[in-house]
Amino acid sequence: MSTYQPSKDEFDLNCTRCPRLAGFLQQVRQDYPDYHARPVSPYGLANPKLLIVGLAPGMHGANATGRPFTGDYAGIILYETLYKFGFSNRAESVALNDGFKLKQCRITNAVKCLPPENKPTGQEINICNDFLKMEIANLKSGTSILALGTVAHQAVLKACDIKQKAFAFGHNIKHELPNGLWLFDSYHCSRYNTSTKRLTTAMFEDVFKKIRKHID
Repeated sequence: MSTYQPSKDEFDLNCTRCPRLAGFLQQVRQDYPDYHARPVSPYGLANPKLLIVGLAPGMHGANATGRPFTGDYAGIILYETLYKFGFSNRAESVALNDGFKLKQCRITNAVKCLPPENKPTGQEINICNDFLKMEIANLKSGTSILALGTVAHQAVLKACDIKQKAFAFGHNIKHELPNGLWLFDSYHCSRYNTSTKRLTTAMFEDVFKKIRKHID
């Protein structure tokens, strides 16, 4: 399986469309000169059976390493679960050179740049949706999408030109979209959600059991 190489329409490493995010990243590069601190590219396969959509890069994770969820606290449970269900070659990813590879899968974000306090504005989500729209448009019919959280769920619907009220977000819910894709929902695997037990390991694995059964 070939590695995903996004086109300019799907990802722009030099994007500065959102002034607040561009300015924030400029400051982050000064404070952390060793960090990636630029838009974070989707990572995985060119023709995935599963596209995972997160919210945005984390300050000391993807923003530092340049790969979605790599080094993030949220990536701990995500990568352990991906490995358990056959979507990766190992259960941990902490750096670009750690040998980690995805199988049948690609990971992207609704917002490609680190937002202050991990909270992108509605306008920033909408501006970045142009990239997600092109990425999803190039997926094969029948591909599954996993939205991590409400923002990702809404971003996927917007990218597919589907009205928000047509498909309500709900943990471990499966939606058949009118464009031939399948959308699965999960609470985001953030530190807050896992520490408060809003999302447990068992709950997260139940989502992947449903996805794996559907793909297989």
